[in-house]
Amino acid sequence: MFMSSDVQRRTAMQERHVTQPHEAGHPIVLATEDLHVYYGSKEAIFEGDLQFAQNQITALIGPSGSGKSTYLRSLNRMNDRIATVKGRIMYRGVDINQPDIDVYEMRRRVGMVFQRPNPFAKSIYDNIAFALRLRGVTAKTKLDEIVETSLRQAALWEQVKDDLDKSALALSGGQAQRLCIARAIAVKPDILLLDEPASALDPVSTSQLEDTLLKLKQHYTIIIVTHNMQQAARISEYTAFFNQGRVLEYDTTSQIFTNPQVQVTSDYVSGNFG
Repeated sequence: MFMSSDVQRRTAMQERHVTQPHEAGHPIVLATEDLHVYYGSKEAIFEGDLQFAQNQITALIGPSGSGKSTYLRSLNRMNDRIATVKGRIMYRGVDINQPDIDVYEMRRRVGMVFQRPNPFAKSIYDNIAFALRLRGVTAKTKLDEIVETSLRQAALWEQVKDDLDKSALALSGGQAQRLCIARAIAVKPDILLLDEPASALDPVSTSQLEDTLLKLKQHYTIIIVTHNMQQAARISEYTAFFNQGRVLEYDTTSQIFTNPQVQVTSDYVSGNFG
């Protein structure tokens, strides 16, 4: 009997397909090699091997519990106290899990923005200036310059420039999330990690956040966890699909969404499960 074209396609599909970035002008700045992450005796990430290109946006997608956020948090050792990590996480050629690594300096270079906006109970100005002062920046003119630059890059300056002394807790959800981005970039990171940054935002705020990220990639390498397939398709150059703790497919975003090579990926991006 002859198989239908759909059955033939399913039969020809692979179980795993990983194509690492290799675009000219965008060197690899971060890579994980044979990465395994454990919570106690439970393995949450199996052989996570991915590379991330400079000044590109990479989306991490997959169903809930697939390991996306665990993987993301491993990239700047945010899980140090609760997880055991094996394998190598190479940031510009240095394994960040080496015992002599300055974790605080590493987290400055690889910054994190969380799922829900978490501004400090301080003024808008001090939300950004706080970390700068801790790092020895005390001159008012320098603080003013960095605060303004950071807010401009986060597309928030025009909305708050006359209210810098007001509490950050009074900002809308979208504004608060962009303030958190401004706070992260004020210390001049190299890479920005974002864990579902738009999940608590309305559609207008989500669109504004996406526009901000597209502009920020001129200066930063961005890795974002998202459940929003349209968002991943709109803003990312590369997409990694996670399922049950494994990276099943990694390729250009256009390839993942138009011609996935793994059946489970195809089912997920088409909305058949997840």
